[in-house]
Amino acid sequence: MPLYEHVFMSRQDASAQQVEELTNHLKGVIEQMGGKIAKLEQWGVKSLAYRLRKNRKAHYTFMNLDAPPAVVNEIERQERLNEEVLRYLTVRVEELEEGPSIMMRKVDRDRERDERGGGGFRDRDRGGFRGDRDRGDRGGFRGDRDRDRDSRPPRDEAPSG
Repeated sequence: MPLYEHVFMSRQDASAQQVEELTNHLKGVIEQMGGKIAKLEQWGVKSLAYRLRKNRKAHYTFMNLDAPPAVVNEIERQERLNEEVLRYLTVRVEELEEGPSIMMRKVDRDRERDERGGGGFRDRDRGGFRGDRDRGDRGGFRGDRDRDRDSRPPRDEAPSG
């Protein structure tokens, strides 16, 4: 049978339980029609690049499928009918990826970084911002220019005429 990667996004208003019920419903349809789910991942709530149907965030769910094309047509039809689903994408692949997906590896990496306490450029105490660097002979910030302007003698008024 062909292999597929399938991702769908459901509304941010939906609770985790509602997303789980929708996933279980789709899983039942897949198994009933002779397909099987090799991997199922809940990626959680993520921000969208742009608003979709007045939503700025969505619950992401990822599935690796080993199913005939009729199964994919049916789950996509079910997702079109369901108002909770904002978007879906199914891609046929040559082989299924083993282990956690790239999104789950990213979550693990971020979790490890938080546990280590490495804030990267966000840590102001370590001098990560440019406000503390030596500006040399270029002067400082805008406030320095204002002081220079006040110390200059006033310009002669040009005669109007």
